[in-house]
Amino acid sequence: MIELFVSAFITFFVIIDPPGNAPIFASLTTGATPRQRRSMAVRAIVISAIILVFFALFGEQLLGALHISLDAFRIAGGIMLFLIASEMVFEKRTQRREDRAQKIIDTPEIEDVSAFPMAMPMIAGPGTIAAIMLLQARSTGIEESLVVLAALGIILLLTLAALLAAGPLMKLFGQRIEAVITRLLGVILAALAAQFVIDGLVGAFGISVPATG
Repeated sequence: MIELFVSAFITFFVIIDPPGNAPIFASLTTGATPRQRRSMAVRAIVISAIILVFFALFGEQLLGALHISLDAFRIAGGIMLFLIASEMVFEKRTQRREDRAQKIIDTPEIEDVSAFPMAMPMIAGPGTIAAIMLLQARSTGIEESLVVLAALGIILLLTLAALLAAGPLMKLFGQRIEAVITRLLGVILAALAAQFVIDGLVGAFGISVPATG
């Protein structure tokens, strides 16, 4: 049981990457109040938990019934993530925020990023869904399944703590440095999105990717 927990914990930590999601969340929620940021962080974790638990229990049956492969899911998630990355790199989000500045002043509502892209595909993305489905498939008995879910729950709590701490830390850097970080993260997100698509294509069509180095 301990070995299964450690294996599941490490797997989820690497794929979800709580420290990596924190600055991305801070960049996507620039202009939000601390209360709005906290609310979006909690909603992102709750939505992610619901999605992942659902796929842990019924994922294989659902995708099989819809004739959807996990590789197709990876490709779709990569495309969605790339759209967000391009907005971060070319400051389209910044321009859109400036255009809506007066509206934001008049109303507390801002763009909610809790469901997309944070919960899906950043946290409960194709990689995480694949991991939870594979770990559950390898588990024998309800005890091992609960161990896998417990490891996932701890990682989600760590992710929530990282998201809540991201805003104050980003404010320390200032607006200019934050803009540079946002663009850099956008490039990283674009590369991650491309990797999702590549993995999906390799799995779906058997495309060989030459090793580097």
